[in-house]
Amino acid sequence: MKKSVRLVEGVLFVALAFMPAILPTTFAQADKSATQDVKDAGHSTKEATKKTGRKAKSGTKKVVNKSATKTVEGANKVADKTKP
Repeated sequence: MKKSVRLVEGVLFVALAFMPAILPTTFAQADKSATQDVKDAGHSTKEATKKTGRKAKSGTKKVVNKSATKTVEGANKVADKTKP
C-alpha cells in the first residue's frame, strides 16, 4: 500500500514539476490566436464599412438623377400648360 502511494506521489510530483514548462507556450499561442481574431474582425468590419459606403454612394446618385429627371419633366409640363 505504501509503495503505491509513493508511486502516485512520485508521478504527481514529476507531472507538476514539468507543467510550467508546457503551459506558458499553450497560453502564449492562445493569446496570439485571440489577438489575430480581433485583427481579422477589424479587417472584416473595415471591408463591410467600405462596401456599405459604396452602396450608399451609388444609391444616392440614382435618387438624385431620377429626381432631377422628374423635376425637368414636371417643369416641361408646367411650361406646356402656361403657354398662351
